[in-house]
Amino acid sequence: MITNDIAQAVTIIASGKLCAIPTETVYGLAANALDESAVARVFEAKERPADHPLIVHVATTDDANEWITELPQWAIKLTESVWPGPLTIVGPRTALASDSVTGGQDTVAVRVPGHPIAQELLTELKLIGIKGLVAPSANRFGHVSPTSASHVLSDLGEYLSSHGDLILDGGECQVGLESTIVLATGTNPVVLRPGAITSKDIEQITGIAVSSQLANAPRVSGSLDSHYAPIAKVVLIAEESTAVSGTNSGFLALAKVPTPNGLVRLGSPSTIDDFAHELYGCLRSGDDLKLEIIYVVPPTGEGLAQAINDRLQRAAF
Repeated sequence: MITNDIAQAVTIIASGKLCAIPTETVYGLAANALDESAVARVFEAKERPADHPLIVHVATTDDANEWITELPQWAIKLTESVWPGPLTIVGPRTALASDSVTGGQDTVAVRVPGHPIAQELLTELKLIGIKGLVAPSANRFGHVSPTSASHVLSDLGEYLSSHGDLILDGGECQVGLESTIVLATGTNPVVLRPGAITSKDIEQITGIAVSSQLANAPRVSGSLDSHYAPIAKVVLIAEESTAVSGTNSGFLALAKVPTPNGLVRLGSPSTIDDFAHELYGCLRSGDDLKLEIIYVVPPTGEGLAQAINDRLQRAAF
């Protein structure tokens, strides 16, 4: 069921089946975005609410134009600078985007992933007429996102095996956090989900200020209050906190933060980038060890630290 054969993955997807694929952010559970029955099986496999929209993954910026009717000039400049990469753009949908993909909304989310295996897969699929893949994180809905093929196997292996689906192994994901989602329907960018492409990056590239969240913004992946959560209870603490229990509990913080007595150290990332890369694997390790509580000292600062804090706050909700 696990393979590194891209040709086999092409065949599986073209036949209407599912294939977990590597991207630079996390592993996605991919299906032909124009195959309604395959898209429905993505929701079934993940136990995902039917109105929760999906992101369409395409090979090139030009391919995105088949899904989004128009973009403001600042968004075009942004995609030309970042794609392929960990950025998702939300814009007005074309007729290609079905209600099952958009959650019944007038907008569609699209991105061009930067992982070389995802790029090769999407390019090969385009040659046989498959215009894009939906690929939400390849895990049970609301659970910790997978950053390796083994994570996918742990969460969805039984389901995928019983349905003749596939996992395409591309090693560990480089970024480790889901893509930045940017709403591109107005004069200013609006970040709907933070990620590796930060608000500062967006402003530097576009020369346009990022607006604050809109009250009536479209629903997007990973925006629920409770998400990215392990079985263990996640508790966020300050670096100097002493209010921790060493009974069957884990600890995650930057390497400079010492481990409180009695806690199991799950990770010691040395940088913010390392923290993002290791986060989901550390949370999953806590579950593998059957810990009851995982104490986390969130990183401070702007940029990627904000994306890490977003995921941690939802995991701890």
